[in-house]
Amino acid sequence: MRRILLHPYLILASVSLIWGANSVAGKLAVGHVSPMVLTFLRWALTVALLAPFASRHLRRDWPLIRPRLPFLLALGFAGFTGFNAIFYLALTYTSALNVLIEQASMPLFVFGASFLLFGAQVTRFQIVGFALTLVGVALTAAHGDLSTLIDLQLNRGDAMMLVAVLLYAGFTVGIRSKPSIHWLSLIFVLSLGAFATSIPIVLVEVSAGSAQWPDAPGWAIVVFTALFASIASQSMYIKAVEMIGPNRANVFVNLTPIFGAVLAILVIDERPHPYHAVALTLVLVGILVAEKRIGGRRAPQITPASRQEI
Repeated sequence: MRRILLHPYLILASVSLIWGANSVAGKLAVGHVSPMVLTFLRWALTVALLAPFASRHLRRDWPLIRPRLPFLLALGFAGFTGFNAIFYLALTYTSALNVLIEQASMPLFVFGASFLLFGAQVTRFQIVGFALTLVGVALTAAHGDLSTLIDLQLNRGDAMMLVAVLLYAGFTVGIRSKPSIHWLSLIFVLSLGAFATSIPIVLVEVSAGSAQWPDAPGWAIVVFTALFASIASQSMYIKAVEMIGPNRANVFVNLTPIFGAVLAILVIDERPHPYHAVALTLVLVGILVAEKRIGGRRAPQITPASRQEI
């Protein structure tokens, strides 16, 4: 049972489910808490919750953390603060369904960065799979009419989301170079970087007069994002990247729009359009084709570092 629970595919499916729910939570946050306030409070609460549990491991791992601290803080900004701030802001301009499907372009960026930086092998199945994913994302961003891309008239929220995806792809590729430390030490330092870099952006929102501090529903969303979207999903995602590598792990991000689209329709009554179904089909076919490259091959062995308990 333990081996099943720690299987990377099950871990990544759980991560995608939480990320899909986070997209819906971000949409529900509109009118209850502003995007940058939500980002700031989310990481402040995350750091506060993690500190008592991470302190012992931090003391032990500090000799390894100290020389890599700037790198880890930068990862925390890119993957946590930068991604989430733009993510929540994008949801004020576009639908949760659009954001969910656009998030599926992340494997394309991860693969490109892995190829350029680390010389990751490319196969024709990966090329075809990622191309199908990209078409699905473009279809969503163009709201079902690809001809609109010729005029480059994308929805502001859709363009923001693609920037957020690029930041998280950089985080995914960068995390493979992390020091060999306990997962609690790692997630705490990354969250601390996210909290520190969220302070200036919330101050900008406050000075602009657009900050909205949470009401009761807003606080519920803050707690959800801290417990599940921050601590649980990010810890599991880092674990999965350790187990099967960034390229394969990130392909499973394509499950996020599947879970999220269902939740968006059930929870916030968003209206699905035919192009959403076409785009989701392209995304699923893309992930199947891309994964064909490992068909018949033995899965990578789990390293000792990846055996640490989640």
